[in-house]
Amino acid sequence: MDHHFVGIPELTGVPRVAVVIDVMRAFTTAAWAFSRGAERIVLAPTEGEALALKERHPGWLALKDGPPAAGFDAVNSPGLLRSRDFTGRTLVQKTTAGTVGALAVADAPLVLCASFVVAGPTASLLRSGAPGPVTFVVTGEGGRADEDLACAEYIGRRTAGDEVEAAPYLHRARTSRAAAELAAGLRSGFHPDDVELCLEVDRFPFALLARREDSLTVLRPVTPPGAPSDPR
Repeated sequence: MDHHFVGIPELTGVPRVAVVIDVMRAFTTAAWAFSRGAERIVLAPTEGEALALKERHPGWLALKDGPPAAGFDAVNSPGLLRSRDFTGRTLVQKTTAGTVGALAVADAPLVLCASFVVAGPTASLLRSGAPGPVTFVVTGEGGRADEDLACAEYIGRRTAGDEVEAAPYLHRARTSRAAAELAAGLRSGFHPDDVELCLEVDRFPFALLARREDSLTVLRPVTPPGAPSDPR
């Protein structure tokens, strides 16, 4: 199956199946939030809209990348989220790349958001019912982020049912520009464990499904058919 790998600026039309990749850190963070009990994540186009949604819905929490800011309850860091309790909560997430990519393909019939921590379940879900080639949206660095491209290629190979060694793909991610900047503390709102947490293959048993719910684009965890149930 011929998959397509594109950056956000290269998107044309609406793909039938889209997998939006943000390894460092949006969709690693989202997976951790679900593992900590979050019910759903609403993807916001702007920080202002994220805060407006929070204001309109008492009890919702807002999350952004960068440093902590007034009105936001969390930052885009798996290391900082892993000890939080989000049981039953709705989070509103706005990031620079990941949420932008997901919103750009929100009208596609099937949209999955992914990173290494949900790579296997994502591939399993695609194998179980994705019609035709997959458009992988590589969100970082205008489609050139090696950690995102490596993850996209890895999931693509696993979707085809190939036996795939993860190590070469993880090495590319570990030596990427994003990993170097995180390790050096050059990105705000980070935890020292963020890089390693982003490189845990199949850490969670669910995939991340994005779909329209009323006027919102909502991310929810979905366990592929035949997989062990989500232990949350």
